[in-house]
Amino acid sequence: MASASHHFSSKGAFFTSLNVQASQPQPHRTGFHFQPSKNWMNDPNGLMFYKGYYHLFYQWNPYAAVWGNITWAHAVSTDMLNWRILELALVPDQWYDLYGCWSGSATIIGPDKPVLLYTGWSNVSFSRDNQVQMQAMAVPENSSDPLLEKWRKIEENPILVAPTDINSTKFRDPTEAWMGLDGKWRMLVGAKRKHRGLALLYKSSDFVHWEQAKHPLHSVPKTGMWECPDFYPILGAGKNGLDTSANGHGVMHVLKVSLDDTKHDYYAVGTYASDTDSFLPANSALDAGIGLQYDYGKFYASKTFYDSSKGRRILIGWVNESSSVENDIEKGWSSLQGFPRQVWLDGDTKSSLLQWPIEEIESLRRKSVSLSNLPLKTGSLVEVKGIEGTQLDVEVEFDLPRMDLAEALNVDASNVQVTCSNLGASRHGALGPFGLLVLASDDHVEQTALFFYVVTSEHGWKALVCSDQSRSSLVNDLDKTSYGSYVSISQRETSLRLRVLVDHSIVETFAQGGKVCITSRVYPTKAVNNKAHLYLFNNGTALVQVRRLLAWEMASVKID
Repeated sequence: MASASHHFSSKGAFFTSLNVQASQPQPHRTGFHFQPSKNWMNDPNGLMFYKGYYHLFYQWNPYAAVWGNITWAHAVSTDMLNWRILELALVPDQWYDLYGCWSGSATIIGPDKPVLLYTGWSNVSFSRDNQVQMQAMAVPENSSDPLLEKWRKIEENPILVAPTDINSTKFRDPTEAWMGLDGKWRMLVGAKRKHRGLALLYKSSDFVHWEQAKHPLHSVPKTGMWECPDFYPILGAGKNGLDTSANGHGVMHVLKVSLDDTKHDYYAVGTYASDTDSFLPANSALDAGIGLQYDYGKFYASKTFYDSSKGRRILIGWVNESSSVENDIEKGWSSLQGFPRQVWLDGDTKSSLLQWPIEEIESLRRKSVSLSNLPLKTGSLVEVKGIEGTQLDVEVEFDLPRMDLAEALNVDASNVQVTCSNLGASRHGALGPFGLLVLASDDHVEQTALFFYVVTSEHGWKALVCSDQSRSSLVNDLDKTSYGSYVSISQRETSLRLRVLVDHSIVETFAQGGKVCITSRVYPTKAVNNKAHLYLFNNGTALVQVRRLLAWEMASVKID
């Protein structure tokens, strides 16, 4: 349940806001990412595959390009590329959701039985001083309709209210439910107690009446409010996904939490003990909220679902703007959803995930170029000719340089972003920075740099992976924070690899086959349309060899 701000009118649920429909050119609207034609969007809510269609439910403001008036919008697709937007699934029209229908999930509880769980935000005395969050449920009016165009809130709502020891404004975002070996359904609700993040566990025999378990599924001190939790099984080997109720031999589980304090999505891989309904992380140093992130850039309130049509687990997350509220109002829209990713367990670590754009993206590839065995000397800047524009899919692989030249630099998860900012793409080190410049103007004054910087530390060789937005736009009223993480380099690895999706104002970077992901928002003024260029560069003092590069111009999808 992510929000930018809270505004209310004296009329209750909705506030009045000027809705400006942009008439000027829109160089920053995306071509192959999901976004409505106008207004504010945030969290993906329920996701599911039902009767031949992918269903995406998401938070949307029907009236303005700023946060507020939160409803559940609904879109369907047969390929997760092209979408048809349907009428709103849920609107605030009951006493328990007076101030909005906030985040939740979708669960298919049986043949022809999809349900939506969501957080209603209201009050207990029709006073803003007594705001509470409650959980509610909706069912389709006609479950035989594959589009599920109309939904009905059940009479038993609210199905959950906050426990007495939990702040009633810190109780939200029910997960997709799963069934235990005892035949009872289970779901999690995000909460906090003091500064401890909690995944409260609830059980039900009929999916309407729920009882709180004696203990939370999991909790971690000093992590703050756990929003938008997600909990799902994953195979110990291979890329195949699992139904959310799967468990047993060879199955591990992932607990994801969105930290309200930092606005980042953290996850932990571990084991789920169904007899005690408890979660044990595989590595306590990588526990939920203190270890690994899905994405080290702008990516929040994410949700996964099991795609039964192709046997895979799919992840999608909210990507907000880095521009000002005034700019959002002027252009008439705000936010988009990241490109869908398949997720599976990293077989090397058994405690981390790999993420990769879904295979359907390859159908959007058009004109292409390729390079191989290209040396990048110190100070090299090589344009990738034959391809241009603001919609690209780029894969590049570099031979590992001479590792004995690596600088000594102690890098840990707490300072990687600062390190990337301090290094920047223009710094001259030993083994880096080297990588790609995307959305670059022909005079190079605008550019977004995605690069490696190889270092050695007490824990061995590592490659910093950075996304440098400091020169991404000539506009100053932007958040140009640089993002980054690192990957350890094992002795058997022979190359460093990047895959980058470029789509006007979003750049998604996948390093080392999806071990590290970074999403950035950028707003070039010169490097737009066919004036955006792609470059390879090396600002390190050592030679870097480009083993291969493949790049495609990408077609646009249809959203209507």
